[in-house]
Amino acid sequence: MTQTPVTVTEDTITDLAAARWGTAHDPRTAELMSALVRHLHAFARETQLTEAEWMAAIRWLTETGQISDDKREEFILASDVLGLSMLVVQQNNRFTEGATPATVLGPFHIEGSPELGYGADMSEGISGVPLYVHGTVRSLDGAPVPGAVLDVWQADDDGAYESQLPVDEARLRAKYTSRADGTYCVRTIAPLGYAIPMDGPVGALIHQTDISHYRPAHVHFLLNVPGYEPLITHLFREGAQYLDSDVVFGVKRELIVPFVEREPGPTPDGGRSAEPWYEAAYDFVLQPTREETP
Repeated sequence: MTQTPVTVTEDTITDLAAARWGTAHDPRTAELMSALVRHLHAFARETQLTEAEWMAAIRWLTETGQISDDKREEFILASDVLGLSMLVVQQNNRFTEGATPATVLGPFHIEGSPELGYGADMSEGISGVPLYVHGTVRSLDGAPVPGAVLDVWQADDDGAYESQLPVDEARLRAKYTSRADGTYCVRTIAPLGYAIPMDGPVGALIHQTDISHYRPAHVHFLLNVPGYEPLITHLFREGAQYLDSDVVFGVKRELIVPFVEREPGPTPDGGRSAEPWYEAAYDFVLQPTREETP
């Protein structure tokens, strides 16, 4: 039996494409792809997208994929600077007031960081002013959370992460575990603000705008504790540059922490420092896992 070809027009293409993608075997995939088609087509109609602009976008996406590898996540960076990452984070981490808020993962996290003891130095051999970050990991009800693993990473005083450097060993990243009373202590160096990578497609796009391409000084933390919602967050240095213009929209007031200057002497880990150092005190408050709704 001969089938009559469907006439595709500017008015019918969206419904036809959305319906076709709605045949995906997984219901959520069908929902996502149909919605994506409709929104993409609506964007093209609203902006009267030209063929030259469409091809430029295809080239930009191609270059973004080509520059990405196991150390450089250019697509994550693109999502970050477009604000999409923070939108998804906030939609999926609506914690109770009082819990430590979540922020973006960023493109520089590396799995398998070495495990260090209380107050051990994850910045050993790297220049910078010593920084001790310490406090308690606790639940919303105030109860301490022992055995919580804090996965910590940051940039050096040149603004570079390990994944951006030709090194083979772990650099400025480590895992610390809270003690029986929930206390933890991280020794590192005071971070500086830095520019995101500007030598790729994301940077080329930002160069065409007045957008600041800097991030304020911060340290990354990831806590994934059984019985609690996973937490991906930063601690930002109070008074740092770019707090009001973070290129990835990641700053939250609750995550801004004073870095208090200390003279040589006793340190929070029970040791002593022969040089001036900074102290940042912060309690991570975890959101208990929500019960599944039947």
